[in-house]
Amino acid sequence: MLPWIHLDSTRLPDGGELKLARRGDEFSIRLAGAELMNSRLSGSEEALATLACAKLAGLRAPRVLIGGLGMGFTLRAALPLLPPKAEVVVAELLPAVADWARGPMADLFAGSLDDPRVRVEIEDVARLIRAARWDAILLDVDNGPDGLTQAANDGLYGAAGLAAARRALGAGGVLAVWSEKPDDAFAKRFARAGFTVEDHRVHAHRGKSGRRHVVWLGVAREDARGPR
Repeated sequence: MLPWIHLDSTRLPDGGELKLARRGDEFSIRLAGAELMNSRLSGSEEALATLACAKLAGLRAPRVLIGGLGMGFTLRAALPLLPPKAEVVVAELLPAVADWARGPMADLFAGSLDDPRVRVEIEDVARLIRAARWDAILLDVDNGPDGLTQAANDGLYGAAGLAAARRALGAGGVLAVWSEKPDDAFAKRFARAGFTVEDHRVHAHRGKSGRRHVVWLGVAREDARGPR
C-alpha cells in the first residue's frame, strides 16, 4: 500500500494544526490525528448541495453562501443545479485551504473555482451571513454542531447563530447544515429559530453502504420573519 505523504500544514486561529496529506490520488485533511475530510468520501457533502439546491428551483438568480471550501465537493455538486445568473460565495476561514484548492487539490475542484458565478472569500462565514441577504446558506463548517476545530464555530449553531441565519434569509430561504452525526438538541434549536426542518441521513460514500452523515435542511417559515 502506498504511504501517506505530508503536503502542507496550517495553524488554526484557536490553536491546533490542520494537515494535508496525499496517498496516490487520495487526499486527507486531518486535525490532531483525526481525519476531517477524505477525497474518497464525498457523498454527504454532495448531498448538502443537491438537497438545498432542489429547494431553489424556479429562482432565476439565487444568491448562495457556502460555508467551508473543504475539498470542493459541495461547490461542484451545486453548480450544475444552479441557473446561469446565480451567485455563489464560498467562505473559507483559512487562506491555506484556498491555496490547496488551486494547488495540490486542483484536480478535485475540476475548474469549479473558475466558474464566473463563484467567488471565494477568505472570511468567517458568520460575518458574511450577517452582511448580506441570501436565498440559501449551506454550512459544512467544522464537523457540524459538535465541532472539533474552532470554538467560534459554536456561534453558528447556537440560538444566536441560527437567528442570524434566519434574518439573512427571506421567507422560503434555505439553511442546510452538514454534520458527522445526529444531534437532537441542535435539531430542536433549528426548528425554534423559525425553520421547518428536515433530517436527512445520507451515506458518506457515494454508494449505498457504509457510514452515514446528517444533512439538516431548514426552510424559513413565513410566520417567523424576525427583525430585518
